[in-house]
Amino acid sequence: MRMGLRHETVQVNGIQMHYVIAGSGPLLLLLHGFPEFWWSWRHQIEHFCADFTVVAPDLRGYNDTDKPTWGYEIDVLLADLVEFMRSLGFHRAVVRPPPLGGMLAWGLAIHYPYRVDRLIVLNAPHPGLVKRSLCIGSSHTLRSLATLFVQVPWLPEALLQANDYALVRWLLRGRAVRKDAFSDDVLETYQDAISKPGALKAALSWYRFTGSFRELFYGYPVMRLLNGKSSCIQAPTLLLWGEKHRDQDVPLTYGTERYVTDLHLRCIPNCSLRILHENPALVNQYMAVFLESREVSGERSEVNRDG
Repeated sequence: MRMGLRHETVQVNGIQMHYVIAGSGPLLLLLHGFPEFWWSWRHQIEHFCADFTVVAPDLRGYNDTDKPTWGYEIDVLLADLVEFMRSLGFHRAVVRPPPLGGMLAWGLAIHYPYRVDRLIVLNAPHPGLVKRSLCIGSSHTLRSLATLFVQVPWLPEALLQANDYALVRWLLRGRAVRKDAFSDDVLETYQDAISKPGALKAALSWYRFTGSFRELFYGYPVMRLLNGKSSCIQAPTLLLWGEKHRDQDVPLTYGTERYVTDLHLRCIPNCSLRILHENPALVNQYMAVFLESREVSGERSEVNRDG
């Protein structure tokens, strides 16, 4: 990578968090998903560090951040982010997450709206739409039921570690539309990170504390956390969606404009869940246009589903 990337650590909320930082200017906070880590954002860090202070942390339990046995509830994870931003000296940020981080970003924008200047979400529906889909019995509900096995204490770890982490490699390359985006070197990089002592169990703890079991029986965790607060997001929001996302169909995004006053929806063609890898150039293009826009009055933007 050509930019001046620095690896740093900071003590936040009872853990030592590792992160990478590059550039200067407003804070662009990049949150990874499962089974990834900060490296997922390498193309975006290089692209945007000329105009932003780009920061990509390893979230609690991942890669080189501490992996405690506690603290994977949604409110603790949000507190991690708020304290992390404070530690960097920033009051507000442009927040950009993929699916797992998307839950945190939606929660941050709703629960701490003064912390989020703009929001960019990848393949993660607004929690209000998830809650609705669970109530009406959509295909998302069936997929949530299919992931209940994660609640078993040892079975998911055994399955993911079997045959030299073959299932992890399948989650990345096997489910991708553009499989060439996941070379053997890329897969090995992710395998090295998730196989660090305690990393796999910690990563699965995200799902055990905030995953489908609690979604189905206690309501979506972000919604429970807010305790009746308005779920309407005022920050301008860019929602990027892989049009061939196997786990969550594009129609799951329909109605997002009821929860986001200034929404920009863009579909990434010929991509599944991991659009960061399958088409990073188009992701960067949509991001750049969104970030350069001066239209931040809160007026509703036309929603573009044409990709």
